[in-house]
Amino acid sequence: MDCEGNKHVLGLRAGASENTTTATELLSDLVERGVRPGRRRLFVIDGAKALRNAIAQVYGSDNPVQRCRQHKLRNVLAHRPKEKHDQARSTIRAAWKLETEEGIKRLEPLARWHQKDHPSAASSIREGLEEVFTINRLGLPGMLRRCLGTTNLIDSSHSGMRQRTRRVTNGQDGSMALRWAASALEATAMNFRKIMGHQQLWILKAYLDEPTQQEEKIAEERRVV
Repeated sequence: MDCEGNKHVLGLRAGASENTTTATELLSDLVERGVRPGRRRLFVIDGAKALRNAIAQVYGSDNPVQRCRQHKLRNVLAHRPKEKHDQARSTIRAAWKLETEEGIKRLEPLARWHQKDHPSAASSIREGLEEVFTINRLGLPGMLRRCLGTTNLIDSSHSGMRQRTRRVTNGQDGSMALRWAASALEATAMNFRKIMGHQQLWILKAYLDEPTQQEEKIAEERRVV
């Protein structure tokens, strides 16, 4: 997504989603084609650890990363009985509306409550919790939070690709599958609209344009010399 709120498909890679090599190769290919390190970007991802590690390896650890809240909520509820879904869902969504430290504080009792009978749910609540609140920490307005808090921007592209390839039954090899996927994504991109809250993206850009701690350190060293 660019500063005007327009979505762009930058690349795709064949491979397992939980494979660090696949994720690293995808991002490295983006670097070679111009999406280079050297400035901060906001990455919105699901819970894939392979992709998270690849971001740090290729683009550095100073980039803000937002974990998809839809995936997080789905994972938590998957470890709870259905009759208890509503309570957990409302508690988690309410916490996401608070400032970072307060929101995390409100979710810890929920995790403790599940620790005995549903330990997997408790672990899911706590896992990656800091990055679930990244958009809160950045001070983004509510409309941008709703938009950038999930991977729906990407998932809608996947949906368009599936609609255009569902009748393809004669995929001869991996190369042909990639060509079909790329063509379908390109056709889907023609119908992209600007994201919700794009008028407020300047707030995010102002944060991302600030010098990183490493850049400030280098600048200070140069001034001393």
